[in-house]
Amino acid sequence: MDHIDLQQPLWMLITFVAIGWLCARRLAIDPRPIATLLIYVIAPLTFFRGLVLGEPSLSDLGLTLGLFTISSVLCLLTRPLAAMFFPPQEAALLAFSAGTGNTGYFGLPVAMLLLPPEGVTQYLFCLLGITLYEFTLGFYVSARGQFSMRESLTKIVRLPLIYAFLAALLVSTLGIGIPEAVLEGLNYFKYSYTVLGMMIIGMTLGGISLREVDPRFILAASALRFVMWPLLSLGSVMLLGSLTTLDPVLAQALLLLGVVPMAANVVVLAIELNIQPAKGAITVMLTTLAAPLVIPLYLSWMLAISGLG
Repeated sequence: MDHIDLQQPLWMLITFVAIGWLCARRLAIDPRPIATLLIYVIAPLTFFRGLVLGEPSLSDLGLTLGLFTISSVLCLLTRPLAAMFFPPQEAALLAFSAGTGNTGYFGLPVAMLLLPPEGVTQYLFCLLGITLYEFTLGFYVSARGQFSMRESLTKIVRLPLIYAFLAALLVSTLGIGIPEAVLEGLNYFKYSYTVLGMMIIGMTLGGISLREVDPRFILAASALRFVMWPLLSLGSVMLLGSLTTLDPVLAQALLLLGVVPMAANVVVLAIELNIQPAKGAITVMLTTLAAPLVIPLYLSWMLAISGLG
């Protein structure tokens, strides 16, 4: 990992944020339809293609289940703690962010740069577990900050990512062949997934003012992302390494999950549910700006501590 220069791809992702900010400022583009497009079209198709091509095995699905469980537990533990210090909507947003990070729009391009093909596949299944958390339990906890239980569950049932996941499993299990032309067409969505996912942060920032900066919220969310997750990721790798022979490539994928910035989907879902999108966008942007400095340092330290460096 350490021989690859991460600065250029990381700053390119931040450039997408800047382009989104300019679009909001100069073209008055509303990010809400784009957030809806990401949730209901682009993300499901991107993950469907990745899962079909990945041909999931039981061990791959174990990664998905493991990351889903970890994300869910972190969310549920954070929710009552955050409620002691923050209003309901902010507490819900913090709880959601505790279980996730920008493992998709930001982390997936970095994983493609750092990891071999088998590592990218393993990362994708880990990413799927976190994404399923975002659009099930995470979405529910966020929605419960504003909606009733019935309304929250109704919103979850309408999320197509769940059905894309089930459809991909069905296709793989039954050995149904997907025409090459269809897979090639779906390939274009992975690029729009990253570009629009990062641009939407800038679009949201373009419509807010400095009055909406909340140092307490920023500090809490940053601590969850850049303190708790790296420690959890490193601890998981060291624990698994002591219990079994851990694949070094998988270990690197797990470490990468722990160092990405705050999830852009915090902004996407906050827009969709209308729960403090400005505060979420500011915090996501600050952690994203820190990423070119934090990620190389964190990865080098974690690789050295875990014996992989």
